[in-house]
Formats: sequence, C-alpha cells, structure tokens
Amino acid sequence: MSFLSELKKQKEKLKETTTVITNVDGKQYLETGQDIKEINKNSYGFVVDTKPDDIPVLILDNLYIGSQDCAVDSVLEKYNIVHVLSLGVDVNIKVKNKFIYILDLPESDVRLVLKESLLFINEAIEKKENVLVHCNAGVSRTSLVTIAYLMHYENMAFEDSYNLVKSKRPCIRPNDGFVKQLRMMVPGRIL
Repeated sequence: MSFLSELKKQKEKLKETTTVITNVDGKQYLETGQDIKEINKNSYGFVVDTKPDDIPVLILDNLYIGSQDCAVDSVLEKYNIVHVLSLGVDVNIKVKNKFIYILDLPESDVRLVLKESLLFINEAIEKKENVLVHCNAGVSRTSLVTIAYLMHYENMAFEDSYNLVKSKRPCIRPNDGFVKQLRMMVPGRIL
C-alpha cells in the first residue's frame, strides 16, 4: 500500500471537530471543517479577570510589584509607596509617577525602556522610599523591569532574578521576546 493511500485511509478515520477561534480584536468564529461562521462580535481578545489584584508584592526592601489595581491612592498609602513606575498603563495618582510606554509584544526593544525604568527605581531605593512597578496585569512588563533591576543592581544572573521574582509573585511571566533579550544581558552591565 502506498503512503498516499495509507494517508487517505487514516484521514477517513478522523472525527469532525468544532473550534472556537477568538481574534485579538475579540471577534469569535466557529470553525467546523471547511465552514467558518462568526458567532460573537462583543467579546474580548483576552481572558477577562474581574478579581481585584490590589496587594503589591515586596521583592526587595522598598521594591514592590503588582498590577494596575495596586496603583490607586488608597493602596499606595497603605503600603507607604511614594514612587510608581507605570509600564504601558497610565494612572492618575497623587504620588510621584513615571509613565513609560511599552507594549507587551515579543518584538518590543527593551533597552531604552530599561534605562529609564531602572534609573527611576534606583533613585527611589537609594532614598529608602517605596516604589511600585506595575503594568496592566503585573505579569510580563512588570517582571521584565524587575528582573532587569535585580540583574543590574544586585548583580544577579537571569535565572536567579527570575526565580526570586517568581517565588514572590507566582503569576509573573515575561513574554518570550523579553526573556530572550534578558538572557543576552550581562548582570551588572545593563545600563
């Protein structure tokens, strides 16, 4: 029996399946075999989490990380946080705040973002004042900057920095492009 006939025979045994596809713009499609039908125009292109994530996590003395839920005056006051680094998410708060535009995309070049971010964080830490680093979910961009901070100022290897941050906030996960760039950086020599 030829390979092609064997392949056709196996194809006949496959069961038809239905798949829901969600695009980044939130549109959903139902795909069944060759048929594709739009089923929902009003969904999100990401998983919606409605639980508050408003407890900042202490990584080192004076260095906190979290989601944008932490970047509200009542939370900042409770934890005596007087500096906030906002990555990609601008917030309206009373304390000293630095907004840095960065998309959570693997192709984002992090070098300029890291220079500005690390200097801002270190300025607060040298004064022994609490600083919060946050992005939208406190998962990718926040961990990128925090890991880089540890690599540069604490002279830690990538793996050690990553593991420390992960041990304190288990949900962190810098995107693959961020990880690739971090792995190429030399501890103590990021700036």
